Amino acid sequence: MPDNDQSPTLADAPRHSPLYDVHSALGATFTDFAGWQMPVRYSSDLAEHKAVREAAGIFDISHMAEFTVTGAEAGDFLDYALAGRLSALKVGRAKYSLLLTEHGGVIDDVIVYRLNDAEYLIISNAGNRDAVSTALSTRTSGFDAAVADVSDNYALIAVQGPRAEEILAATADITDLGVPWHEQKYFAWADASFQGSPLLLARTGYTGEDGFELLVAADAAADLWNAVSEAGESHGLVPAGLAARDSLRLEAGMPLYGHELSRDTKPAQAGLGRVVVTAKDAFVGKDAVTPGDDARVLVGLVSEGRRAGRAGYTVLAGDSEVGAVTSGILSPTLGHPIAMAFVDPAQAEPGTALDIEVRGKRIPATVTTLPFYSRKK
Repeated sequence: MPDNDQSPTLADAPRHSPLYDVHSALGATFTDFAGWQMPVRYSSDLAEHKAVREAAGIFDISHMAEFTVTGAEAGDFLDYALAGRLSALKVGRAKYSLLLTEHGGVIDDVIVYRLNDAEYLIISNAGNRDAVSTALSTRTSGFDAAVADVSDNYALIAVQGPRAEEILAATADITDLGVPWHEQKYFAWADASFQGSPLLLARTGYTGEDGFELLVAADAAADLWNAVSEAGESHGLVPAGLAARDSLRLEAGMPLYGHELSRDTKPAQAGLGRVVVTAKDAFVGKDAVTPGDDARVLVGLVSEGRRAGRAGYTVLAGDSEVGAVTSGILSPTLGHPIAMAFVDPAQAEPGTALDIEVRGKRIPATVTTLPFYSRKK
């Protein structure tokens, strides 16, 4: 699932997930995240990251926003409102897409699920909830389609890692599966029940690993979290916070809104040109979606040693500034620094030698293709 760390827009008071008390009991350290108090870690960032790569982690992502789109022309509306062709999405499947401005910049990246012929579910980033709601609602004019913000009705739990399916299949009280576990496909969803509450099982995630995102009624969230945790205890499942979520997605080359994506970024610059279906007759942003020839593009950078470039650090070619880092870490999985950066097109070829200015010192870096890490199939 996509995520971001934008400033809160819904209210000044901190918001709490339906799982806040569960996290407190587990000793979580909290951070403000898009106006929500969310767990940043429980034990250590490294241990949680490693658990997801080797076994599984359970994340609370209930701060994400959910919208339903219903009506006879829901698919046609989404074709107009978003950059992809959602009318062609089959019931039971999901698709990554982009909500663009009229100028071709990115308002948000979203995942769209087709629930039935005339109903879709959209999950967007927490910090963009108001912006997404406004953009979708204003674009319904002329379509037999209605948008509803249902975010407060649900909790969203992610179970990610190579043992995720095994753990969920062993979880007590998950019943009435619409699709057997072994038949559930990537970027698809299945209906189920948990203790009598409807449960949507989406085989999606934001870590680069196999896994699921579980959408359930808010008042059933704590019981579901505890049931999954109990089933996963013997399989290496650990609670994981937002710090691990960020390092995992960066290794997997997944963009983070506010870092790699913004209203000033056009999809092709961020390597997301494939998401935009320009063959459609019309969609918001179509006439402005092509970036200029000199527009900076997103690349991966790898370095040696232990010092990593961070967001905002300058990228140099000789004495010339040619870009800026958007995200960077010392990779827990790979053991060396990695970063994503926007650089001038002339410096974007894999193998190009550049430098990152890290606290007044130049750190050699090499352009590489994304992602940095891919899971074994």
